[in-house]
Amino acid sequence: MRILFLVLSLLFLPLATQAAERVGVVLMHGKWGNPNNAITVLSDKLESAGILVLRPEMPWSRKREYDVDYSQALDEIATAIAQLKAKGATRVVVAGHSMGANAALGYAARHDDMAGIVAIAPGHSPELFATKLGGSIAKAKTMVAEGKADETAQFDDLNQGKTKPITCKAGVYASYFDPQGPAVMPVNAAAFKRPTPLLWVVGVGDPLYPRGEDYAFNKAPFHPDNRYLVVEGSHMDTPTIAADQIIEWIKGITP
Repeated sequence: MRILFLVLSLLFLPLATQAAERVGVVLMHGKWGNPNNAITVLSDKLESAGILVLRPEMPWSRKREYDVDYSQALDEIATAIAQLKAKGATRVVVAGHSMGANAALGYAARHDDMAGIVAIAPGHSPELFATKLGGSIAKAKTMVAEGKADETAQFDDLNQGKTKPITCKAGVYASYFDPQGPAVMPVNAAAFKRPTPLLWVVGVGDPLYPRGEDYAFNKAPFHPDNRYLVVEGSHMDTPTIAADQIIEWIKGITP
């Protein structure tokens, strides 16, 4: 009887382990946004699918306006992952819309504790900003070189073709906008700490769409679950339009 019980226990152990697994998602909003716009439909659908979701307000929100630098923003992602695991998540996917997607890529270039990365309508490309933001970038870098990294000044920000003034520390601004800094997506994609499943979602109406897979997606390390998904949509509605496909991909990630 004991032998039979042991055999049955071993047979059903994989099923029990699978049943106990719980996926969590850190879902980050885009630039000038907040956790309650653009990503709410996706968040609701993730939760309805039994996935734990955490939507932190990130430093690039309209309210926070770059109150900490890029490195500290990545630390906030690590904190969010820990919070999801404390709630029972056994695997955590890091996802983001626009600037949130940028940060998800940046996180994967410096950490290896995520089950996958979902980059939704990725945005914020410092290496492409020189034409419109060159003056502000030079100003911030000069202040840093002069030992004034912690001094506050006014700089220009760019979001989907729109420019607006922001006020933050010079060193913080440089960390997000320096074309050779830590927020460059193609560089971060190529620097993943390990081959990590990557879902890149872009709409045909997105300004980054014409740059295609070679812009950053193809630079990431190969993983059999990598997918470049194109949807019929614009930058802002991509999270909603692609919600079902994003959930399907997350559930299909190889453990």
